[in-house]
Amino acid sequence: MAYQTPEFHPAFEEYCETIFELDEDNLEVIQARIAERMEVSRPAVSEMIKRLEAEGLVRMDGSVIVLTSEGQQIAQAVVRRHRLAERFLTDVLELSWAEAHHEAGKWEHVISPVVEEALDRFLDAPTTCPHGNPIPGSDYQPPKSQSLSEIVVGAGFTVSRITEELEFADGMLEFLEESTLMPGFTGEVTAVSPDGTVTVVIGNQHVGVGSYAAERILVLA
Repeated sequence: MAYQTPEFHPAFEEYCETIFELDEDNLEVIQARIAERMEVSRPAVSEMIKRLEAEGLVRMDGSVIVLTSEGQQIAQAVVRRHRLAERFLTDVLELSWAEAHHEAGKWEHVISPVVEEALDRFLDAPTTCPHGNPIPGSDYQPPKSQSLSEIVVGAGFTVSRITEELEFADGMLEFLEESTLMPGFTGEVTAVSPDGTVTVVIGNQHVGVGSYAAERILVLA
């Protein structure tokens, strides 16, 4: 299903997308967090939030920024195009996770509803992006997952989802792909260090996963 939305400047779309993804990861959407995610200054975020409010795309709940129904619709449209593009770029063109994430950031603003529907048909209506994050408008049904950090030593797991937060951590997508910490792959926790580092065996290799990543990699036990 393609989302029919009014046309807005790409900057508006990016802000709506960022707010959506922060909320999707259960993070409080405040200006400081948006500034960190988008790598822009706090004053720039403050000014843009005022513009988004004036356009009726966001509202304030104290210091928390909330998408309106129209803002939500725009965000879902952009996120859907981005995640479909990532699927095409990795599954068909065989780009790396990091390359696909970067390129999809460009595609998301130019894919038309007609092309979006064609991509969906060609890819056989995928429900998630390559990292396991749900594609808005698909038939995605969330599995009962938990973070890798919650898995005890000796227990097995199957990677389910790499949260958006990790996609923006420098070098993380490359590390996860090289380590085969990817949705669908199974592994076993072999050790947990006092600092929260989780050591796993996955894809025939031993991998140490720092606490930050281990708390944000969702798995099925």
